[in-house]
Amino acid sequence: MIRSLTGFSTRRPWRVIVVWAVVGIFVTLMGQTLVFRVTDTDSAGFLPAQYDAAAALRIAQEEFGTRPDANAVTVLVARHDGKPLQDADEQRIQDVARELSSTRLEMPWTDEQIRGLSEDYSQVPRVALMTTAPDESFALLGARLQGNSTDPGMHSLYRVFHDRAQQEFGEAGLRTGFTGGLADVVDRADAEQTTQTVVGLLMVGLIILINVLVFRSVLAALVPLFAVTVVAGAAAGTVVGAALLTGFELDPGTPSMIGTVLIGIGVDYFLFLLFRFREELRRRPEEHHRLVAADVAGRVGTAVTSAALTIVAAFATLGVATFGQFRVLGPSVAVSVLVMLVASLTLMPALLAVTGRRMFWPSRTLTHKAGRSGAAALTGELVARRPVLVLVASVALLGALAAGVAGVRMDFGTGGTPKDTAAAATAREIARALPPGVSDPTTVYVTADDGLILNPSQVDTVHRALSKVSGVGKVAAPVFDADRTAARLDAYLTVDAQSQQARDLVAGPLRQAVREAAPAGLTTHVGGTAAVFADVATAVDRDLRTVFPVAAALIALILVVLLRSLAAPLILMLAVGLCFAATFGACALVFQHLGGEAGVTFVLPLVLFLFVVALGTDYNILISDRLREEMAHGGPARAAVARAVRHTAPAVATAGVVLAASFAGLAVNAEPSTRQLGFATALGILLSAFVVSLLLVPATAALLGRAMWWPMRGSRDRRDGAGGSTPQPQGRPMDAQPVHGRR
Repeated sequence: MIRSLTGFSTRRPWRVIVVWAVVGIFVTLMGQTLVFRVTDTDSAGFLPAQYDAAAALRIAQEEFGTRPDANAVTVLVARHDGKPLQDADEQRIQDVARELSSTRLEMPWTDEQIRGLSEDYSQVPRVALMTTAPDESFALLGARLQGNSTDPGMHSLYRVFHDRAQQEFGEAGLRTGFTGGLADVVDRADAEQTTQTVVGLLMVGLIILINVLVFRSVLAALVPLFAVTVVAGAAAGTVVGAALLTGFELDPGTPSMIGTVLIGIGVDYFLFLLFRFREELRRRPEEHHRLVAADVAGRVGTAVTSAALTIVAAFATLGVATFGQFRVLGPSVAVSVLVMLVASLTLMPALLAVTGRRMFWPSRTLTHKAGRSGAAALTGELVARRPVLVLVASVALLGALAAGVAGVRMDFGTGGTPKDTAAAATAREIARALPPGVSDPTTVYVTADDGLILNPSQVDTVHRALSKVSGVGKVAAPVFDADRTAARLDAYLTVDAQSQQARDLVAGPLRQAVREAAPAGLTTHVGGTAAVFADVATAVDRDLRTVFPVAAALIALILVVLLRSLAAPLILMLAVGLCFAATFGACALVFQHLGGEAGVTFVLPLVLFLFVVALGTDYNILISDRLREEMAHGGPARAAVARAVRHTAPAVATAGVVLAASFAGLAVNAEPSTRQLGFATALGILLSAFVVSLLLVPATAALLGRAMWWPMRGSRDRRDGAGGSTPQPQGRPMDAQPVHGRR
C-alpha cells in the first residue's frame, strides 16, 4: 500500500502536485473563512452535563435567554474633571445608554471576509446601567454583543461600538473606559499583533536558515516549508469541514494548535525524506533520480507511516476524556496528522521526483561521500565506544530535570489581560472603588422543582445566605424569568473572578451555603467564570488519571506491532516516559519554583504527555528502524549502532530543531498558559531528539545488541547470517570497520 502510493506519486509527479495545489489551497481558504462558525469560546459548554456550572449555563440559556456567544463589556463613565457625578450627569448616562441600546451597529467588511460565508455580526447591542461607585466617581454600564469573540469581524464590530459610545458620552462631557470580556480580548489581540507577526517571521526565517545551513541549498529550504504550509492549511480546513458536517464545535485554540503541530511534523517528515534521498543519490550517482525517489519514499514512508499512526493513536485516546476541549482536540489533531501522512506519501515524493538532484543545487555535497569526521559520526562512535557512560549521563540529566516535579501545582487561571492595555487600566480604576468581581459576577440560579412558581421569600432566604459568605462583597437583587420558575442572583466577589481564591471560594463555601439555604423544593446552581474553572479543574483531574494509562498502553501496543519486538517497545516507552517527566519538571522549575507563577497551566500535563510521547516516538521509530536495518547487515552490533547514528543524527537533529522552533514561537505569547505550552513542548522535543533518540536509545542498543529485538532475535540472526537476504550496502567505507569494544 505504501509503496503503491509512493510509486504512483513518483511516476505521475505533476498530476499529484497540481491536485494538491488546487485542492489544498481551496480547502485552506474555505477553512479560514468558516472556522469561526464552528468554534465555541464558552468553556462551560465543554463541561459534561452533570457538572454544576454546565447546569447553570443551561438554565441561563433556557430560562433567561442568554446565548453562549454573548460577550460582556463593562463601560466606565466618569466626568473629565474627576468630580463626583451629579444628577444631571446620571440622567445623561441613562439617556445615552438607551440611545446605544436602540441603534444598530453595522459590522465593517474587509477584504479578508467573504459575504455569504463569513458571519455578519451587525446587531443592536443591549446596554444597561449596572451600578455606581460608592463615591459617585463613576458609573458602570453593562453591554452585551452577540458573536464569536475570536472572530476579527466581531473585533471590528466592538470597535464600532467603542467609538460610538466614546463619541456619545464625549458629547455629553463625559469620559469612558472599557474592560471585561470582549474588551479584554480585543485589547489583548491588538497588543500582541505586532509581537506575534515578528515572532512568526523570525520562526519561519529560522527554519529556512537551518535548512540552508544543513543542505547548502535554497530550494531544499523553501520547497518543504511551502509544501507543508499548504498541507497544514488543507488539514485545518478539513477539520473545519468535518466540524460543519458533524455539528461538533472546536475550541478557539484548536486551529492554531493544528497549524503549529503540522508545520513542525510536516517539515520533520520532509527532512527524513531529504536526508535519505541525498544519501542514496550519493551512493547511486548513475541511477535516475525518479527511481531513487521512489525507493527512498517507499523506505522512509514505512517509518513515517508508523510515526504518524502513533501520533494519531495517542491523540485518539482523548476520546475517553470527559472535558469537551480535550475530546475535540484529539480527533482534530488525529485527522490533521492523517492528512499530513497522505501528503508525506504523495506530495513529498512527487516533489523529489520533479526536482531530483536540482533540489540540492548549488550544493556540491552530492559529488562526494560523507566523511567520518563530522559531528554525527563522532556522536555515533562515542555512543558505540562508551555506551555505559552515555546511558548514565543521559539518565542523570533527565532525572535531574524531573526532580522539578516535586511540589508542582496546577494553575487554572485564564491568563487575564496584559497590564499595559486600556482594558487593564480601566479594570484597575474600577477595582479601587468596587469589589474586583463586579465586572465578572458569580451567578446563582434558583429553580423550583416540577416547574412550580417561585416564592420571593424563598429566594430571599438564598439571597441572605449568599450575602453572608466570606468573600462575597455584594449580591444584586433577584431577577426572575418570565414565568417565575427561576431566579438569578448576581454575586460580586471581593477577589478577582479569574483567581485561584475565587475558584476555591465558589467550589467550597459559596456552593455549600446556597445549597444548604435552599428551601425544600428548590434547587441551586452556581455559574460564572470562577465556577466554570472550578469544575474544569475537577474534570481535567479525572481525565489525566484516565487518558495517561490508556495512551501509554495504546502507544506501547503500536510499537510492539511495528517493531515486532517486546524489548524495544519497553525501552522506548521508558525513555519517552523519563523525557516527559524531565520536561514537566523543567517547566515547573522555570515557571513555578523560579518564576513565581501560581503553578503550571492545567492543560500542560496532558498536552505535553501527548506531544512529547507521540512526537518523541517519531524520532525513536526513525532511529530504531535504522538500527534494525544496520544490524541486519551483519557484523558487530556496536559498529551497526555507530553507522545508524551517523546516518540518522543529521535528520533527527535538524528535524528536532525545526519542530522545537515552530513551538518556541508560542513561548513569547503574553498569555502565561500559552507561554508555558510553547516552552515545555519545545524543550521536550529537543530532549527527545538529542538526548533520548541520539544518545539514550542507541546506547541501550549498543549494550543489548541484537537482544534489543527479542523475541525475534533468532530469526533475525539467521537472516543476518552468511547468505542472508539483505545485501550489504555499497559505498560505505565504515561498514567493514568495527567500532572497538565488546559486541
